[in-house]
Amino acid sequence: MNDYAWKNNEVNQVLTPAQFNQESCLIKANFAPIIIFAYRRSEHLKRTLQSLKQCKEFADSPVIVFVDGPRDIADQNDVDATRDIAQKTLGATARYVFRETNMGLARSVIAGVNEIISQYGRVIVVEDDLCVSPKFLEFMNQALDRYAVDDSVFQISGYMYGNPELESQTTALFLPFIGSWGWATWQRAWRTFDPEATGWQCLRTDSAARRRFNLDDSYEYATMLFRQMTERRQSWAIRWYWSVFKANGLVLYPPVSLVKNIGLDGTGTHGKGRLRRFAMDSPELEIEFDIDFPDKVEIHHVAFNYVKNILRLQNGRWIARVVDKMRWWKVVVTSHYKALITSM
Repeated sequence: MNDYAWKNNEVNQVLTPAQFNQESCLIKANFAPIIIFAYRRSEHLKRTLQSLKQCKEFADSPVIVFVDGPRDIADQNDVDATRDIAQKTLGATARYVFRETNMGLARSVIAGVNEIISQYGRVIVVEDDLCVSPKFLEFMNQALDRYAVDDSVFQISGYMYGNPELESQTTALFLPFIGSWGWATWQRAWRTFDPEATGWQCLRTDSAARRRFNLDDSYEYATMLFRQMTERRQSWAIRWYWSVFKANGLVLYPPVSLVKNIGLDGTGTHGKGRLRRFAMDSPELEIEFDIDFPDKVEIHHVAFNYVKNILRLQNGRWIARVVDKMRWWKVVVTSHYKALITSM
């Protein structure tokens, strides 16, 4: 059997990927498919699914749940519990893709998005450590429809960095970087995704590009990309950001966050860091207003400046920036050394 187990809920049989594709393509939905990625945190996934079910669009949306395979025997029970929660919570309303082996987060997300977006032309992506607002799916679907043919818009983000200066806003806004906590995109944009991050080496010598990629040194994204490409880390998001950055793409953000990360509690495989304070922002997800869309597709510079300041605070302020710079130069020197050894 291959690495996929495609389960047909109604008859509890395993489908081949080809059979799954054929059946899924027959489904004509008004709403974008929702892809849910999970691994071994069953209680987190339960909260994620419960929040999604509060969205009125959920019942009429195609739902596909991907659960990765265990890394070792110690993870088996937790993985099994996560799969059980998914099936008990969603029943026959979803399709389930249970990996037989562990792909890791990056490969699982890339493969899952590739598979589903090729069928539907658009996707909404949620991981198992997020709770969403009842307005989440409404906003994502409306934005997907509105900007479907605008080649300058690459992604819709459900998360927004909290700032009192923006709390009175009701209009969505554009920023020049991606979000990975509840997002959506189209096939025409995802085609630009380059898993090899072609040209990433230029950040080593082009200080202006590096500063822009780092959002005016708000966060050391360049170091993340270098470590991904030299150490083969598990980040699809930094490569997606690089793809959007190279195309000068924009991302639509809501004025207030429609997503809360509930996984920054030490239980996850990723997202840990002693100096980082990404859990400091705990948005209220109940909003009483409808979100409007901007008249122009352009960066909201006032909001962008607010977000950059927030990133500096959440990133551990000057101490973390010093550490990031040290990591940057370590990565640069190491890559130079490896290149020198290879050429000898």
